[in-house]
Amino acid sequence: MRSHAVAAAILLSLCAFEAQAEVKDASADHFLIQDSRTIHAPPDKLYAAITDVAHWWNSEHTYSGDASHLSLKADAGGCFCERWDNQSVEHMRVIWVSPPKALRLKGALGPLQSMAVDGVMTFALKPTADGTTLQFEYRVNGSSHSNLDKIAPMANEMLMDQLQRLQHYVESGKPAP
Repeated sequence: MRSHAVAAAILLSLCAFEAQAEVKDASADHFLIQDSRTIHAPPDKLYAAITDVAHWWNSEHTYSGDASHLSLKADAGGCFCERWDNQSVEHMRVIWVSPPKALRLKGALGPLQSMAVDGVMTFALKPTADGTTLQFEYRVNGSSHSNLDKIAPMANEMLMDQLQRLQHYVESGKPAP
């Protein structure tokens, strides 16, 4: 029985590794994170889930500590914002909406915001026989003093967690296993 549990754990870790977003390019003044995965749901369901960010985003990666305070208005100029008590923060601004094919946002997430860098995040959805291929990209640029190559692995880890939660939410109705 124990060997089955060990084999299952190894298999799950390999699956998680395959789905991990990847730092494709990084230097002191920029980084690029990309990921492509098949999500077993039609594009319209996946697109709706992406915009329902409060249900899948990890609360650990919010200012308030509670993802239920997040909202994303999927309209050009719309806000991916967090509001709680008398506080609020704009995480990103929506710059392109093409349901259910694409959503693009502009901004610097978390600690990047105080570094005066800028980023563009794109969710591109393509129907497949198995559901939808989600192609994800986050490009961040700043000055060479930003040391973005040092931050890229942490950003990658955080975004991988978000994409895993999104996938699980779309496929099971719950953001985490």
